[in-house]
Amino acid sequence: MITLKQISELANVSQATVSRVLNDDRTLIVTEETRRNIIAIAREHHYVKKERKSSKQNKKKTAPDKVAVLICHIEDEGNNLFFISIRHGIEKECKELGLVPVIYSINTLSQQEIDEQFLGIVVVGKVHPSIVENVNKGPDHIVYVGYSPDEQAYDSVIVDLEKAMESVLEHLLTHKYENIGFIGGYSKEYLNGNDTIETDDKRYISYKRRMQDLGRFRESDVYFGEYTMSEGYRLMKSAIASGHLPEAFVVACDPMAVGALKALQDEGISVPNQVALVSFDDTEMAQFASCPLSSVKIYSEEMGRAGVQLLMSRMKGREIPYKIMIPTELTIRNSCGTNKESH
Repeated sequence: MITLKQISELANVSQATVSRVLNDDRTLIVTEETRRNIIAIAREHHYVKKERKSSKQNKKKTAPDKVAVLICHIEDEGNNLFFISIRHGIEKECKELGLVPVIYSINTLSQQEIDEQFLGIVVVGKVHPSIVENVNKGPDHIVYVGYSPDEQAYDSVIVDLEKAMESVLEHLLTHKYENIGFIGGYSKEYLNGNDTIETDDKRYISYKRRMQDLGRFRESDVYFGEYTMSEGYRLMKSAIASGHLPEAFVVACDPMAVGALKALQDEGISVPNQVALVSFDDTEMAQFASCPLSSVKIYSEEMGRAGVQLLMSRMKGREIPYKIMIPTELTIRNSCGTNKESH
């Protein structure tokens, strides 16, 4: 007599999916083709459902499928609103689909933790594929959110940060700002163990390219640190102390921008009359800062939701990997004024 495990291997689906199909669970999201295939295999091999032993067992509901969520920034998540929002999106979408998300950090992950019990893995942030490969999941069971290491192999959800930066610079340049600085940080890719490699952030790459094309790029106007308020404050203090403060800054995230704003105000430098600021993320802190910040809206919660949707689409039989680009939107507030000529 064939077992559930053997049926799952023949049908190329999880054992939990086989069980739910054979128990006529209509809340399960699966294609009719897959449902019919499972039933056909069971009939062909004369599968017999085991009788439940007690009335208490009869009342038990089928356990929901679980999704592993691998987050590279879980240790300092409290300081990273972008990753918090992505995580919330994943959790909300899972709840609506009847799935259970299980959160892991790459710094504490062991190969045994993520096994065949999971429907798939949603990877948040720049995690090298070699880490995910170690947990015995094929590319069709893995979705990357916020990173696309190999679009020929993995589903991914990303934001076009370079295009977003172009829109920020276009706004500043159109409104007569010429000397534009940058405050940001390095982008980390997580390797096996606790090793990381640093790469240039795509916002900075786009900023540097455009400013070089205009002949206005100055290395001395660029400041790198961690993506925190305290670092934004420290870096702006350094810019002020340099003696050649740009008339506008693009800042990589809202927390850094709030810190930079405080540094300017502590030195009696008016925003936007003397220095303009434009940020990224457009979180609540940007809207309610002492000088409301112009900021690029990144729909991070929707990124998380889209990641789960891609995983479920794969489970329905899609073979070609998808790469979804979530749009951004620049919201103009007080921190960059309306026109420099009116300052």
